[in-house]
Amino acid sequence: MHTDTAVSYTSPQDTGFTQDYFRSALGRFPTGVTVVTTRSAISNEPVGLTVSSFNSVSLNPPMVLWSLSKTSSSLSHFMQTDRYVIHVLSAQQLALAKQFAYGSQPQRFQGCTPTTSPAGALMLDDAHFAAWFDCRCVARHEAGDHIVFIGQVEHCSRQLLQPLVYHAGDFDLTPSTEPLAQG
Repeated sequence: MHTDTAVSYTSPQDTGFTQDYFRSALGRFPTGVTVVTTRSAISNEPVGLTVSSFNSVSLNPPMVLWSLSKTSSSLSHFMQTDRYVIHVLSAQQLALAKQFAYGSQPQRFQGCTPTTSPAGALMLDDAHFAAWFDCRCVARHEAGDHIVFIGQVEHCSRQLLQPLVYHAGDFDLTPSTEPLAQG
């Protein structure tokens, strides 16, 4: 597994804007909402959290990325695991997004049925995900105050469900059921 060194950055005083202003500017870009799950190598317990920093990296091989704050209580678990599942939430899963955003790990999994992915990672058993990606972690990169995780997708599934969206610091529902472009 490859791990890079830290990426340098300028201080907020050097950029001419504050951290809050930068966060607000980033909020102008809507993103999808995911829940990332694994089984802890430390305690063997389920670990999961809501993540909006998810993106594709490569089609061949199939790879995706997501990032996690260095201050996250879940970081140590994801630094020590080689497998995780990224669940793309549908518009009807707002409650699940909020549930996995806060609280202890047992609270986050309350009422959920964990199962095992085709590659053996812990995943949630819910028929309402827009998609899910069963990943093997191939790299972790330190970048500022976050760790970027790159996963090679070994299995995935999708449904034609509207995704849940995160925009301007809050969750939003996708307004249209029709594609903007035909074909």
